[in-house]
Amino acid sequence: MSNILAGLFEHHSDYKKLEADLESSGFQNSDYIVYLNDGNHSPYIVSVAVKDHEIDSARNVFSQNTVLKTYLLENMDLEKTNYTEIKNYINVRNKAEIHNSPDVRIKGSTSGMDSEVKF
Repeated sequence: MSNILAGLFEHHSDYKKLEADLESSGFQNSDYIVYLNDGNHSPYIVSVAVKDHEIDSARNVFSQNTVLKTYLLENMDLEKTNYTEIKNYINVRNKAEIHNSPDVRIKGSTSGMDSEVKF
């Protein structure tokens, strides 16, 4: 089994350039799949079969093409997976991820309690 590096890209980014960049980095046409969505404004997913020494190369290509987020899916074969399975793995990872919370400001009292009502 190999690993799959999946990348989530904006709908307006050029997937043809991404394909050319992957192939110029040494990946074959059979090493990656571009999943285009039917929706006009939905992002698309690219999955690349990578070995351990190829992960950084694929991530560099993804980052050059403004990837939104990457996911390393270990012990998966590109031939045996499909769009729905990869999307489900991504959804599960997103739900399990701890997201940053907005800054919380706690205002403390500086003068203590007194009987005077202040306006």
